[in-house]
Amino acid sequence: MLNKKSVDDIQVKGKKVLVRCDFNVPLKDGKITDENRLVAALPTIKKLIADGGKVILCSHLGKPKGEPKPELSLAPVAARLSELLGQTVTFAADPEVVGPNAKAAVEKMQDGDVVLLENTRYRAEETKNGEAFSKDLASLCDVFVNDAFGTAHRAHCSNVGVTQFVDTAAVGYLMQKEIDFLGNAVENPVRPFVAILGGAKVADKLNVISNLLEKCDTLIIGGGMAYTFLKAQGKEIGQSLVDDTKLNYCKEMIYKAKSLGKELLLPVDTVITKEFPNPIDAPIEVSEVSSDAIPADMSGMDIGSKTAELYANAVKSAKTVVWNGPMGVFENPILAKGTIAVAKALAETDATTIIGGGDSAAAVNQLGFGAQMSHISTGGGASLEFLEGKELPGVAAANDK
Repeated sequence: MLNKKSVDDIQVKGKKVLVRCDFNVPLKDGKITDENRLVAALPTIKKLIADGGKVILCSHLGKPKGEPKPELSLAPVAARLSELLGQTVTFAADPEVVGPNAKAAVEKMQDGDVVLLENTRYRAEETKNGEAFSKDLASLCDVFVNDAFGTAHRAHCSNVGVTQFVDTAAVGYLMQKEIDFLGNAVENPVRPFVAILGGAKVADKLNVISNLLEKCDTLIIGGGMAYTFLKAQGKEIGQSLVDDTKLNYCKEMIYKAKSLGKELLLPVDTVITKEFPNPIDAPIEVSEVSSDAIPADMSGMDIGSKTAELYANAVKSAKTVVWNGPMGVFENPILAKGTIAVAKALAETDATTIIGGGDSAAAVNQLGFGAQMSHISTGGGASLEFLEGKELPGVAAANDK
C-alpha cells in the first residue's frame, strides 16, 4: 500500500508552500476552453489558503520546448484562478520562471496569499530534471506539495527534482485520490475485480494486460486491439485494425489467462463498415456479424450487441471495475453503442468504478456518465503506468507518513 504524507498531515501556517498543479488546459485565442483541471485543483489550494500558507503555484502548459512562448503563458490561468478563488492570484511573469518578479512577489506574500509562476517548461532543464532549476524552485519555498497526477510518471524538476532540496514533500487531494483508487484498488481490490481494456493499439497496453491478468478475476478486451486477439485465435478479421507483430504476445496472454484460471472475454460479435468514417462523426452504413464471420473487405469498428450484453453482465457481479480505453470509434454516434453500453453498465453497478484517464475519461464525460463513476483519473499516461504496476516517480518522491 502506498502511504504518503498529504496536505492533511502537514503544518503550513506562515510557511511558503510550492504546489505543483496540472494547469495544462486547452487555450484558444488566449481563452481557456476547458477549465476542468483548474476546478479540480481548487480543494488543495483552498485548504492551504485556509491553513495560512503562502501558496505558490506552478505548472507546465503545452510544449514550449525550453523557451518562452507567449501563447503558452500561464497568464490566462492566473486571471481565471483569481475569479474561481475570489481573491487575487499574483502572476509572476518571468521567462526564466524563478526570476526577479517571482522572488519579489514571494517576498511580499502574507499568509493566505497566492502567486502563480510562469510555465515551468519555459526552462529547458524542467523535462531533464536539471539540478539548477530544481534548486531555483526549492529556494522559493519551505514545503512542497505535488497535486499533478498527469505528469507523475515523469521525473521533472517541478515534481521530483525539487523534493531533493526541501524538507517536507506531500501530495495534494487529487494525487491522494489517484493513489487511493488507481494505486491501491488495483493492488488490494475488493473482489470480484473486473478490468476492461479498449483502445486502438495492443502495443500501448502490453504491460497493462499482463499485470492486470495477475490481479483481476475477469479481463475484458474491446476496441481496436481486440482484433489482434481474434486473429491470434485464428479468426478471419477482414480489414480490421491489427498488429501482426503482437500475435504471439496475444496467444501468450490467452494462455496466461487459462493457466491462472482467469476469465478473458473477447468480442463474440462486431459492428463492421466498409471504411473508416470521414469526417469521424459522419453518418455511415454498418452491419453486425459474428466475430468469426467478418468479410474480407470489411473492418470491425465497435463491439456488437451480444458482446455489449456479455460485457455488461460481467460487470454486474463485480465489486471493483477498472476501465481504460473505449470499445469502438466512440466519436461516431453510430459506432459509440458498445462504449455507451459499457459506460451504462458501470453507471448502474454498486461496484467501485475507476476510469483510467485519456479516451475513456473523455468518452464517459461526453456520454454523460461521469458523475456516476467512483473515480475518473486525470492522467492518461500516468494512469496506464499505475495499472502496469510501475512505481511513478512523482508519487515516490513524496514523503512517506
